[in-house]
Amino acid sequence: MSRLVCVSNRISLPRKSAAPGGLAVGILSALKRTGGLWFGWGGETIEQEPGEPDVHIREGVTYATIDLKKDEFELYYNGYANEVLWPLFHYFQRSMRYAPEQRDAYESVNRTFAQKLAPLITPDDVIWVHDYHLIPLGRRLRELGVRRPLGFFLHIPFPNIEMLRVLPAYAELLRDLTSYDVVGFQTENDLHSFHSGIEQLCGPEALRADGRIRVGDRTIRAEVFPIGIDVASVQSEALEASQAEVVKRMTDSLMGRALMIGVDRLDYSKGLVERFQAYQQFLEAYPDNLGRITYLQIAPLSRSDVRAYVEIRQALEQAAGRTNGRFADTDWTPIRYLNRNFPHATLMGLLRAANVGIVTPLRDGMNLVAKEYVAAQSAEDPGVLILSNLAGAARELSAALQVNPYDTRSVSHAIQAALSMSLQERRERHTAMLQVLKRNDIAAWTRRFVEALEQAHPPENARVRLVNQ
Repeated sequence: MSRLVCVSNRISLPRKSAAPGGLAVGILSALKRTGGLWFGWGGETIEQEPGEPDVHIREGVTYATIDLKKDEFELYYNGYANEVLWPLFHYFQRSMRYAPEQRDAYESVNRTFAQKLAPLITPDDVIWVHDYHLIPLGRRLRELGVRRPLGFFLHIPFPNIEMLRVLPAYAELLRDLTSYDVVGFQTENDLHSFHSGIEQLCGPEALRADGRIRVGDRTIRAEVFPIGIDVASVQSEALEASQAEVVKRMTDSLMGRALMIGVDRLDYSKGLVERFQAYQQFLEAYPDNLGRITYLQIAPLSRSDVRAYVEIRQALEQAAGRTNGRFADTDWTPIRYLNRNFPHATLMGLLRAANVGIVTPLRDGMNLVAKEYVAAQSAEDPGVLILSNLAGAARELSAALQVNPYDTRSVSHAIQAALSMSLQERRERHTAMLQVLKRNDIAAWTRRFVEALEQAHPPENARVRLVNQ
């Protein structure tokens, strides 16, 4: 049986102090089911060239971490990955800041990843590379003679060719993706966007009738693999955490008020400024709710060295201050805005306690919080999910109250609709969404991708040489 090797920009060693992100949840779930190796950056930057990987084994999973050069990391991560690829892939062209030295660092770090990973690869491995930080890694591994099946999964959206062409060297990025045997996307829209790029680069004849892509003498399998969650685990965590002290303190403090919750990493793509505006409009349009609802927004800080993230934090603090200053009373604060993280189990307990879950990104590859909110709810008395139609999860969770996140008036109306919805309708919507989540859970995602990878036929003519020569 093949060993699974997962590769991501950052290794997430299991710990209880914070909730893992969607990518980490997916990788850990895959490796715990199959066993294998997780390779990536360990979080440390150094002045000199990186040494050999540091290896740990926990709960049957092997973790191999490397350090990165400090000067390269800044240009690679905060620069090319998060000031170029992230905004462009999310259709925020105006936020893109391109510099050639950033791309040079991006290539250099991917070369380092390949050089440190290649000696760890065994003849029976299948390699699964994750996300936009490591698009060139497949090509770099091929250059080192790796002939094992290579898969790549993009957790964020993939832009249409007309947006992608804004990127200098966009053709090289597309060619790098054709170094993989399997390329996975969250939604059909992302797959179609990839096809538009391949057609531009290679001509329409590259797109075969069976959905595969033919580039030169290679055939690539590009498909949709929507990432899911561990439904049973979320349900169990949420039920247990509902009795935890921190969750009970929060619910007691509501004093019978309804709770609306948002849980998002602090990022301009999450639509938090627009969401705060919509909540203020809701309080204006439906004054009967004054003093009867509390909006809890949990937004852990991220990428604090990137200018755009500093600006979004300031905008949200001002928006929350305006709403609270205008509507608050001596015993009621309309918005509780927290820039901190919580253990995953605690978050599930908070989600379960909420009458309304609000997930309104301006663009998102999937958004697992939307799925976790549904799974965390009590089937007897479920809350209502308000979901952006620009999130990948909207393709599956059609029974949510779907909104355009830019239409703040529509979002405010959806909040009122959620609060006034009958128990029967809430149950019907919840049942329909839960069935989808169970059908497309994290195990199904892992199984589908790994099966596709094991069936792949890597190039036999890849140049073979010993990586330590």
